[in-house]
Amino acid sequence: MMKIFDFQDLHERKDLIGFLHSNKAENAVYNDVLEKYLYEEELRFLQAELVNLQNWIKETGKKVAIIFEGRDASGKGGTIKRFAEHLNPRAMRLVALNKPTDIEREQWYFRRYVKELPNAGEMVFFDRSWYNRAVVEPVMGFCTPEQYESFMVQVPEFEHMMYEAGTIIIKFWFSVSKDQQLYRFNRRLKNPLKMWKYSPVDQKGQELWDDFTYYKDQMFSRTHNAFSPWIIVRSDDKQKARLEAIRYVLSQFNYTGKDKAAVNINPDPNVIQRYFRMIKQIDL
Repeated sequence: MMKIFDFQDLHERKDLIGFLHSNKAENAVYNDVLEKYLYEEELRFLQAELVNLQNWIKETGKKVAIIFEGRDASGKGGTIKRFAEHLNPRAMRLVALNKPTDIEREQWYFRRYVKELPNAGEMVFFDRSWYNRAVVEPVMGFCTPEQYESFMVQVPEFEHMMYEAGTIIIKFWFSVSKDQQLYRFNRRLKNPLKMWKYSPVDQKGQELWDDFTYYKDQMFSRTHNAFSPWIIVRSDDKQKARLEAIRYVLSQFNYTGKDKAAVNINPDPNVIQRYFRMIKQIDL
């Protein structure tokens, strides 16, 4: 157990890090504190780079859409929070749409997403997106086979039109293992601040695991392309997933000051992988 006198002679960050390093072998608590501290420090530097990136996007008029997809409890929301918490809200939006209304259900499927696309100089984070129809809706019976097939044919063309109009699309899939998903569901149900996240779809997540896997693989093989590739984030370790997702986004732009970054902005290939048809994922 750490005591207050352990820290009385620690006046600078380097003193704290040295103390934790020297004691981590004797006390696992110190090692946990050190890992948390180093994570927070690296996150802070990466978030500062995101601020630089956002300024560059505003100045150059770029349009950036970042899609966060994945099974329930895969860490999408927590990662978006780390992306957005220090950005200027006037040049950034989070889109997390509710289920479509009766009127929207009769419209062209993509219509309600079109109005949410980024304007010039803006970043938009999609907490789930039009890809609901690629995985969740067919598994849960929320769309017909005909609606599903129509979507799968149209979505590459829809994204190609976005690309031709100058929108930069980054598509993340957060890949979580079945055991880790169950662990997170159980923790979610015990936390009064997170119980609201548990939905009827979550209840089916484990039971219909193989169905989700089938439609996920169909989505990858039919919608992965050069102008909007799928980027797989191995997310059993939430902290690594957050850091590496931010690194990947930073690595995709030649923003002002990138060469002077005080932190590594090259993503770890053990955590971030571009989709390939034969790649083995952990959420099989």
